[in-house]
Amino acid sequence: MTGKQRASLRKMANTIPAQYQIGKDGISENVIKQLDDALEARELIKVHVLESAMLTTREAADECAEALHAECIQTIGGKFVLYRQSRENPPIVLD
Repeated sequence: MTGKQRASLRKMANTIPAQYQIGKDGISENVIKQLDDALEARELIKVHVLESAMLTTREAADECAEALHAECIQTIGGKFVLYRQSRENPPIVLD
């Protein structure tokens, strides 16, 4: 992924709310399943890591990205952004 594509995705992610949370239970199979479904539908999602989580934001982002075969686009504070192109119907077109 090029820097220009990352910048474009960061710009898109700026306006979306964090709809998913990782809390004290960490990253479970259920969380991975929810994030996988969301990535397939939207391609770009924002996740909030709560202070009660036993992981840092970077650790959570890296673990999720690896489990989901996605790209970690950005981590800021307690939030991170993931991107994965949809297999069937990609709504986001990158140059």
